[in-house]
Amino acid sequence: MKRHIYIATLACTLILGLNAQAQQSPEPVTESSYTVDTADVRKAVEFLASDALKGRDAGSPGIEKAAAYIEQVFAENGIKPYFSSYRDTLDNFKEPAFNVVGYIEGNDPGLKDEFILIGAHYDHIGVLDEGEGDDFIANGANDNASGTTAVLELAKYFGKSKSNKRSLIFALFSAEEKGLLGSRHLARKLLTEKLNLYTMVNFEMIGVPMTADYTAYITGYEDSNMADRMNEYAGKELIGFLPKAKDFQLFKRSDNYPFFLEFDVPSQTVCTFDFTNFQHYHKVGDEATLLDTEHMASFISEMIPVMKKMANAETDEIEFVSE
Repeated sequence: MKRHIYIATLACTLILGLNAQAQQSPEPVTESSYTVDTADVRKAVEFLASDALKGRDAGSPGIEKAAAYIEQVFAENGIKPYFSSYRDTLDNFKEPAFNVVGYIEGNDPGLKDEFILIGAHYDHIGVLDEGEGDDFIANGANDNASGTTAVLELAKYFGKSKSNKRSLIFALFSAEEKGLLGSRHLARKLLTEKLNLYTMVNFEMIGVPMTADYTAYITGYEDSNMADRMNEYAGKELIGFLPKAKDFQLFKRSDNYPFFLEFDVPSQTVCTFDFTNFQHYHKVGDEATLLDTEHMASFISEMIPVMKKMANAETDEIEFVSE
């Protein structure tokens, strides 16, 4: 009799435990159920662009705090270090400086050896000699805490969903403001390792909306079909052409460019700064309070299915346009 009672009690305990586990297990993250939280976006840009980080100059104590923050987000969301640690020390900068690089392996045996690199620079220009009033800190909220936040939000989604067939690298670059040094270093390093890079998508200055029929523009618009594919994946005119981006050769002025040079694959930057909608480029006025975090959250949410479809396309659909 005691044995029967024991077995019954054990069975009840197991059932209750399984029920409790079922209640605690989060719902699977799916593209349709996932939206980027504006509060999370605001929290990220406010921290990255806070005075405590002193403008995130490459090699400074302030950018060290930003790196630690990025590493924590990666670790909490299942993003593994790509190298032996998240930190990839630059070999082309005199001060100790490093990129922060994580990845998620693809879930398709045939496609996981192809990589998409999703990047942004997380450095800025630090403390200026000439400020405005008693403010000398160039906080770099739009440039480029905004792009950094986009990469972190995409990492959070894919880290939770594990829905990518191709492998994804999430790279936050240092010393962009010193001449694209972080991305130059990483592009050369990955080429030496013979990384099979499918394409590179870079996020730069997405903190304020444009007044246009599209949400963002892409540099090098005419050189590849990336914009067309992104719009197809989005089901709307999400990405457009900005003539000034061509006039000012922005394709060559952000962290996409070293990957284009080294790998000869479509490598482009997505941006919403159109030279008229933000007056604080490289000034102390580039503060988090001026960013439109609802716009940012909405745009990043729209980029999630775009990047997912890019990662899961059965063939290499992103390609150069023949002249």
